[in-house]
Amino acid sequence: MSSYVETAATIAREASVIIEDLRREGIGYELKGESDLVTRADRASELYITARLRKAFPTHAIIAEEGNNTESKSGYVWYVDPLDGTTNFAHGFPVYNTTLALEKDGKLIAGVIYDGTRDEMFQAEKSSGAYLNGERITASKANRLEDSLWATGFPSKRRHQNINIHFYYQLAMITHGVRRAGAAAIDLAYVACGRLDGFWEFQLNPWDMAAGKLILEEASGTVTDMKGAPHKLTSPHLLATNTHIHQPTLALFSDIFSDRSPYAIPQLSGYEE
Repeated sequence: MSSYVETAATIAREASVIIEDLRREGIGYELKGESDLVTRADRASELYITARLRKAFPTHAIIAEEGNNTESKSGYVWYVDPLDGTTNFAHGFPVYNTTLALEKDGKLIAGVIYDGTRDEMFQAEKSSGAYLNGERITASKANRLEDSLWATGFPSKRRHQNINIHFYYQLAMITHGVRRAGAAAIDLAYVACGRLDGFWEFQLNPWDMAAGKLILEEASGTVTDMKGAPHKLTSPHLLATNTHIHQPTLALFSDIFSDRSPYAIPQLSGYEE
């Protein structure tokens, strides 16, 4: 692995120590919107990560969730989520992580996702494969939607405008199930190592998905938007699969977008126990 990946992995591990120390203190949370949580751990982790990145790579730009950004014309940009899964962390639900990704001239070249609760480091460098704790990983071999396990998420903002419940219901009816753990980076990492077969979500931020996107692609997975177009970090939605079930999923999503869903959502009117 290059110095970029090695340095990012070291920083992510160190930031996780800060997060876990604060967890043991039993810290509370604040709202930075109607329902978007933030904690001291988010801010402390981000301050540490951005300071370390500036020292290691002083000419690189940084885009971080809590706003500790640095501008640069070098062509290198770090995307930082200091605590992906803040709501889980704030409630003591052990699914959260720290994730960093590096882009050069618009192309992702390095990424790490560190789950400190399980001591699992997912990492990848462009054209060098994807790894979990040093072991090479690849996406699953499931080739039918009926045999697949999925994950998705729902946004904290504008929930009343989000249409994802339609996609959730259809995939839940067709597949082995849909998990909603609340940490997009881990969902993508799990598709990369075969624990999940697919993941989709609307309205993700670049720092939520940059590292996971590269790791999955290096693990022989496929990432597009939900309509099959090339995915960008600014795309309104993301579809990530093991590649084998990508086209059948796009066909299903096309039907859902066109209001031709195969399964009607049950209505509450007339419901009886």
